Amino acid sequence: MKKILLGIASLALACGAAFAEKADSNKPVKIVADSGTANMVTQGATVEGNVVLTRGTLIVKAGKAVLTEDPEGYKFATFWAAPGTMATFRQKRDGGDFWVEGEAERIEYDGKFEIMKLFSKSKVTQLEGVKVTQQAQGAYISYDTRREEVKVLNTATGESKVGGGRVELNFDSQRKPAPAPAPVPAPATPGKQ
Repeated sequence: MKKILLGIASLALACGAAFAEKADSNKPVKIVADSGTANMVTQGATVEGNVVLTRGTLIVKAGKAVLTEDPEGYKFATFWAAPGTMATFRQKRDGGDFWVEGEAERIEYDGKFEIMKLFSKSKVTQLEGVKVTQQAQGAYISYDTRREEVKVLNTATGESKVGGGRVELNFDSQRKPAPAPAPVPAPATPGKQ
């Protein structure tokens, strides 16, 4: 069973052709917190206390975050959960009322490739409205927001190891129930009209 789960650990969790909001990648990054320090030269920052990062429909919440920017202007951030909580994210997906949510003790966001990496007690959930349609849990999850691909591994180091633990994938059945059979008419009784 473990080999089967590890064999499907790199799995596309897709609902139709819905992808993360395309407009999000063109939106500015806004971050608010209780306190912070920014370096105007490197465009980096460290913020702490009730951290909320917003980029379009993407919202990340944590206890602490460190943000950096590469020479091309792409943003990168590492979020740590406050004690006793989890760092979380939520993002709308293109199409109807489709969302993806995630939580972990640490989340790394790569703005260049739009990938969320979740470390330790990781969970990613896809929703249609409030209905859970798919969910993945493991020690490490990499969520590619552009391709809607979730990779689940059994250690928080970002690799799978024999004996490293289990991953879990849950899917809501998309099939419609079979229609009820038509009632069979009762046989006619001979001699009665």
